Amino acid sequence: MPTPSSDTQSLTDDPAWVPLTRGPLDAEQAGVFAPMFKALGDPVRLRLLSMIASAGGGEVCVCDLTGSFALTGPTISHHLKVLREAGLVDSDRRGTWVYYRLVPAALALMGGLLALSEAVSIAA
Repeated sequence: MPTPSSDTQSLTDDPAWVPLTRGPLDAEQAGVFAPMFKALGDPVRLRLLSMIASAGGGEVCVCDLTGSFALTGPTISHHLKVLREAGLVDSDRRGTWVYYRLVPAALALMGGLLALSEAVSIAA
C-alpha cells in the first residue's frame, strides 16, 4: 500500500490531474485527496495544521502544541497522527519529544485542485 507521501509524490509527478473546474478526478486521484480533506474537516486538526505551518523555524514540538487545547495529550497525538497519515505533516522523534513540520507539496496539491480556472465565472 502506498504511503501518503508517495501518493502525494505520484500526484505531483502525474500531469493527468487538473483542478476540479477543468476536469473530474479519477477514483485513484480522489482516493489520494479525500483523506487530506477529511483530516482538515476537524477544527482541532485544522488549528494544529495552522500552528505547525506558521511555526517559526519550520517545525514545532508537540510540547508547544498541547497547551493551546483543552484536550489530553493522547487526544492531541491522535489528531497529529491523522494529519501525518493524510500526508499533511511529517515528524521526527528527538528524545522524549516529537517535532512536526508541514509537507508543503501536500498543501500545494490541495490548493491546485481547488484553483478556479479563468474559464469559470464566479456568481456574485
